[in-house]
Amino acid sequence: MIGIIDYGMGNLYSLSKALERLGYSYDFVAQPERLREYSGLILPGVGAFGDAIANIRELGLESAIHDYAATGRPILGICLGMQLLFGKSAEHGEHIGLGLLGGEVVRFAGDYKIPHMGWNQLQLRAEHWLFDGVKSGDYVYFVHSYHVQVANAEELLATTDYHQDVTAIAGRDNVFGMQFHPEKSGETGMRLLRNFAVQCEGVMA
Repeated sequence: MIGIIDYGMGNLYSLSKALERLGYSYDFVAQPERLREYSGLILPGVGAFGDAIANIRELGLESAIHDYAATGRPILGICLGMQLLFGKSAEHGEHIGLGLLGGEVVRFAGDYKIPHMGWNQLQLRAEHWLFDGVKSGDYVYFVHSYHVQVANAEELLATTDYHQDVTAIAGRDNVFGMQFHPEKSGETGMRLLRNFAVQCEGVMA
C-alpha cells in the first residue's frame, strides 16, 4: 500500500487516479503516526513552498517523514513535493525545507517565458531502476517557476533543457523527486510511476 501524504496542497485527484489505472492501492494520509504503515510514500505538491512546508510542520509531519526515510522505504516527491525534499527555497523569501536531498530551489531568471510550462524531453544522467522502459528523449509535462540546483552531482538523475540544464529527476538511496507531473505525462510518466510502485510493493499489483 502506497501512502499519498495529504498536507492540504497536493494534486491528489490526478495522482490517485493514475495509481488506480496502474492497479496499485493507496491511501491519503495526514497523520504522522500512520506514515510507517505504508510500503512507499508520495509527497505531492501544488502551490508555494513556504505555505507547503508550514502546513507539513503544523501537522507534525516533518519528523515523521525523516523517520520514514530512515527505514529505507521509497519516498517520491512530485513537483513542489520534490522541491520540499531539498534544503531551502528562495520562493517569496527564504524557507528551510526537509533537507533529505542536498541543494536549493531558485527562480528561473532570464528573458524567456516563466513559468516553464509544457512538454519537455528528459535526458537521463544515470542508470537506475526508476528508468526501466524510459529513455533519453522521452517527453514529460512541466509546470513550474522555480527549479532545483542540486548540491551533489550524484543526486542528479535526469535533466531537461529549458534555456539551461534543469533538474528533472533527483534522488539518493530511497528518496526521489520529479519536478514534472508523471501523472500528467502520458506513457512515460505512467512508466515512471509504475517503476516506483513496483519498488514500493515488491510485485506488480
